Amino acid sequence: MSNDVAVSSSAVPAIPESYLVRLREMLKAGSRKIIGLVGPPGAGKSTVGLALRETFRDVSQIVPMDGFHLANVELARLGRAHRKGAPDTFDSAGYVDLLKRLHSQAADEIIYAPEFRREIEEPIAGAIPIFPETQLLITEGYYLLLEEGHWQKVPTYLDEIWYVDVDDDLRIGRLADRHVQFGRTRDEAVAWVNNTDEPNARLIEQGKHRAHLVFRWDAE
Repeated sequence: MSNDVAVSSSAVPAIPESYLVRLREMLKAGSRKIIGLVGPPGAGKSTVGLALRETFRDVSQIVPMDGFHLANVELARLGRAHRKGAPDTFDSAGYVDLLKRLHSQAADEIIYAPEFRREIEEPIAGAIPIFPETQLLITEGYYLLLEEGHWQKVPTYLDEIWYVDVDDDLRIGRLADRHVQFGRTRDEAVAWVNNTDEPNARLIEQGKHRAHLVFRWDAE
């Protein structure tokens, strides 16, 4: 589950120029490019995605991985609700299938992606239309570099994967604040971070070395 704090477009910081130069060079070819943003809970993937969307507004679209959360009723049936956000709490095959379609989208085809609605903690099917003329797609989530199950196929359909890095103290503080914002007590928030978010974070960090680059806001 993407736990990055929601940021309004007016508050989105500017992407460091070195990353923009890299993307502009990629887009010169004129063909579609799909960039993946990966990182642990609270790293700021959604903020980076929004900032890229703002910069490349006329040619870009965000396609988040968290639309592929399993529904709460299915998580309850499987006994996984207490681990929401772990690799086996997503429809990983469905996510890979979407990336495959987006990689070779027909010129007359609109492809629809699901969206995770945090106010109800559920995915909504068909909420994001993706048009064939959109040149830059930005997909963000936890397990883009996970080497197990269907997840290991994700890099096949991405042109680059950027690992969003941030100091752990800042990241963990963001997470606890986020959980409180959406209804947990402070004690419940800290417990969820320690027992659910941080085990996922350790798993995600194992793929950091396979990313094309490590993104940091303080890069020059």
